[in-house]
Amino acid sequence: MLALIDGNSFYCSCERAFDPKLKRKPVVVLSNNDGCAIARTQEAKDLGIKMGEPYHLAKRRPGLEDVVWKSSNYVLYGDMSRRMYEVLTDLVPEVEPYSIDEMFLDVSGMNGVENHAIAIRAAVLKATKIPTCVGIGPTKTIAKLANAIAKKQRGGNGVCDLSDERQRNRLYETLPAEMVWGLGPAAVRKLASVNVTTIIEFLALSDDEIRKHLSVVGLRTAWELRGTMCLPFSLAPATRKSLAVTRSFGRSVETWDEMQQALASYATRAAEKLRRHGLVATAMQVFLQTNRFSKVDPQYVNQSSFGIEPTADTFALIASATRAGARIWRQGYRYAKAGVILLDLVPQQQLSAQLVPSIDPVRSAKVMRAMDTINMRFGRNTVRPAALAAPPRWSMRRSNVSPRYTTDLDELFTARA
Repeated sequence: MLALIDGNSFYCSCERAFDPKLKRKPVVVLSNNDGCAIARTQEAKDLGIKMGEPYHLAKRRPGLEDVVWKSSNYVLYGDMSRRMYEVLTDLVPEVEPYSIDEMFLDVSGMNGVENHAIAIRAAVLKATKIPTCVGIGPTKTIAKLANAIAKKQRGGNGVCDLSDERQRNRLYETLPAEMVWGLGPAAVRKLASVNVTTIIEFLALSDDEIRKHLSVVGLRTAWELRGTMCLPFSLAPATRKSLAVTRSFGRSVETWDEMQQALASYATRAAEKLRRHGLVATAMQVFLQTNRFSKVDPQYVNQSSFGIEPTADTFALIASATRAGARIWRQGYRYAKAGVILLDLVPQQQLSAQLVPSIDPVRSAKVMRAMDTINMRFGRNTVRPAALAAPPRWSMRRSNVSPRYTTDLDELFTARA
């Protein structure tokens, strides 16, 4: 038996955890550069604020004067997710993180699973101040569906148990197909074209019909809904094949010096992630682009993809990224976004020894380990390559970002008595 625990309005709940004044207020967290809404509390949803709604339009809309607009603070959200994971590992045998705010739990063999789920919600709330909902079912797809039902039940206990087959089948008669994890808008449209709108109607199709309309992916979803596990519980995340660091600039970049700093910064961040996952990159893609929505600026977009000597060395990746950037850079444009994407990633331990490496692998490993250790202990960029400016003038706009309460000594939460 599986359960899925999901933080309610997770980003907003993280903000509320450290600012009691936000309780019961409509709160919206914005995307990078304060672009659009990416998380909303129920109070904000009740005011009609939509996901993806542009901030510059919504903030002028009458009736939204009391909304608290927060810039995204992913450092804080990531650390709160880690704390939530640690609480869960003390309460259930196995935890599989699915995303920053969702985790599958192995609750097999537990008696009174629903009561246990209620206790888990209370423990997470006490330790992290994050409200959650829990869905229970024999497969991941059913647990996900149960979680969605629990979220819709305002005033309930935040837990929905769909472990009973007869109860599931009764609910399937009324639940729309679009509530199912794995049936996206395109799949729902295909099903609607053959007069299938509810889950029970979807499951009434033969396997051949489901495969014909939705391929083997749709068939796997149907089996999961019938109670046959096709998505096994996994403790180890799948090995990543690529890793991207891309950002829109807080203001236009018009000089090569600033673009070079941006690419060096992105390559540095990508290298940190690479080493954290024990991977090395064997290829890279670098791209630059202007603001495609601008009606007055000339447009330019270009990218360069190329193989590199397998490495996770920050300095080597900076050199490759900036060389590629220089090749595709064109003066006279107002650049709005750039990115470094590391491709064809392989685990460090599976890497074959290079006959004539251009980088001393032993020395590189020692230097990178020292950098990572210092930055982890004293904060990001305590030690950084000389190519990085601090602080960069092109960095993201974040007009109302909260402090990094849990990860930066200079921004610790303070209390007065």
